Amino acid sequence: MESKAKAIIETAKNKMQKAVDFLETELISVRAGKANPAMLATVEVHYYDRKVPISQVASVTSPDARTISIQPWEKTMIPVIEKAILVANIGFNPQNNGETIRINVPPLTEERRKELVRKTRNEGETARVAVRNLRRDAIETIKKLQKDGLSVDLAKDFEAEVQKMTEDANKKIDKVLEKKEKEIMTV
Repeated sequence: MESKAKAIIETAKNKMQKAVDFLETELISVRAGKANPAMLATVEVHYYDRKVPISQVASVTSPDARTISIQPWEKTMIPVIEKAILVANIGFNPQNNGETIRINVPPLTEERRKELVRKTRNEGETARVAVRNLRRDAIETIKKLQKDGLSVDLAKDFEAEVQKMTEDANKKIDKVLEKKEKEIMTV
């Protein structure tokens, strides 16, 4: 019984870490005022009857803090990439010089910064909900094991461990959000 409980706790711990990692991944694409190739990570282009990320058909770089440069591997992809960026509706206006596509990243307004902070907080709340659900599931499973023969003391210890893991995951989420909010609000 004790080994089953330990396995449950380890699984919950891994899943909580995955929730924090997912939040970090989601926040990478949130624009924070300076150009970052990850801003285009969600944009997909049509390439030989398939949708693929821009990074698979072009080199995406950020030569300076206000510019994203896209160098397609095939010149025929330039209009396709431009269209994909416009269709993605991420607020960018691509400019092409026949060889590369440049995107000037406009500075964020105060209102837009606050809107992005709200969006990051919503993403953070989604991660917290996931962590709480994992905690609930782990504790319910431990209680079932208690009914099947796990001692009350061990069950309480395991529940306390699950609670501590939940608090640690929430602290990590808070740190990620705090860092991103600071990044967004920095002019």
